Amino acid sequence: MSKPFYVRFEVPSELAEKSYEAIQIARDTGRIKKGTNETTKAVERGLAKLVLIAEDVDPPEIVAHLPLLCEERKIPYVYVPSKAQLGRAAGIDVAAASACIIDPGDAAELVKEIIAEVERIKSGGAPAEAEAAEAKEEKKAKKARKKSKAK
Repeated sequence: MSKPFYVRFEVPSELAEKSYEAIQIARDTGRIKKGTNETTKAVERGLAKLVLIAEDVDPPEIVAHLPLLCEERKIPYVYVPSKAQLGRAAGIDVAAASACIIDPGDAAELVKEIIAEVERIKSGGAPAEAEAAEAKEEKKAKKARKKSKAK
């Protein structure tokens, strides 16, 4: 099955598992919001530290606005494969299309790791590596231009 249209980047399963773990820890030691309505309000108010969006939401329009809203408000977000598992991790007996961490509590370090990993994925690799590769390409292009001018 293909990914829904609102999924903007691929999330490795290890990162999704870390995200479930972070929301479980934050549920017990911090504050979270469960469900798309509460998550949307938290993002609009600038309270959310990390937003988790399920990939298996039907209809997808329920959560399609969240990635755009998060990017507009500069709030990190991550996709998780299962709304049922997200609901369990958030401590409810039903599926949750989305959830967010307001206060990470003891999960603060884990949330920082997740945010850093998401930023790396969204930028297409490690930032330092990307800059180094870009600089290398620029040098090659300059050499090629010099050679063509010399001829």
